[in-house]
Amino acid sequence: MDLPDPVTLAIPAFVILIIAEMVYARITRKAAFEVKDSATSLIMGLGSQLAGAAMNGAVIAIGFYLWQNFRLFDIGWAIWAFVVAFLLEDLAYYVFHRMAHRVRWFWASHVIHHSSQHYNLTTALRQTWTGFFSIAFAFRLPLFVIGFHPLMIAFVKGLNLVYQFWIHTEAINKCPRWFEAVFNTPSHHRVHHATNPRYLDANYAGTLIVWDKMFGTFVPELAEDPPRYGIVKNLGTFNPLKVAFHEWVGIAKDLWAAKSWRERAGYFLGPPGWSPDGSRQTSDSIKAEWRAAVDKVPAE
Repeated sequence: MDLPDPVTLAIPAFVILIIAEMVYARITRKAAFEVKDSATSLIMGLGSQLAGAAMNGAVIAIGFYLWQNFRLFDIGWAIWAFVVAFLLEDLAYYVFHRMAHRVRWFWASHVIHHSSQHYNLTTALRQTWTGFFSIAFAFRLPLFVIGFHPLMIAFVKGLNLVYQFWIHTEAINKCPRWFEAVFNTPSHHRVHHATNPRYLDANYAGTLIVWDKMFGTFVPELAEDPPRYGIVKNLGTFNPLKVAFHEWVGIAKDLWAAKSWRERAGYFLGPPGWSPDGSRQTSDSIKAEWRAAVDKVPAE
């Protein structure tokens, strides 16, 4: 089938919604924009599209090789196949996204998306340039072996990405309760982008928040703990090259200074912030310190 690219088709809508959010922010002060930050996000988005255009052919080729030679079932193009493909692709995204926060190798590529200290629709476009290098596509390879056509998976992946655009905003508080129960929303995703200890490593969903609820990673947004955005150690720069490669440079420096293969493995495959002597903070240690502090506060 000749399937369109949902992301390409959605670009005009992205532009219109960003402009509308900017106008809304100026009128209501309920959303925040910073010119340099938004410009950096747009540059990162353009670079991501160029990198994707250069590498997507290789991913599709790998998908076709697995589908043609190893598929378990002959899944056609029926509507139900698209629905199941979307659900499984969304689950694969959840698994990848969770790993991207727990394994430094994947985090080095994904951290770009979290590097903005603002949360608006331009942040949705702040994407990695090194996704192929980090082999993030590997999480979708089982779908080709099951028997889903590579072009079908590419299509539903595009739909998933388009859905995730609109949830990067502070302009929307809460959606209807039934919608919040099933789908990822701005409120759920603000939690994911927050650096508050309560919110670290939570709400990995792409489209369906039910994955987080099923696997124990869901945390609701609380009015008494408004999200603070960015990364634990913010970059302090709008230089796109530093935004794109800073964590890869950090990994290289740590591997060079490592004294053993155990240390190299830890810097490579351990969680972001891992160090042999525990002198750096990981999300687990930050949350543990926060919980210990909360437990010491006497109840009113």
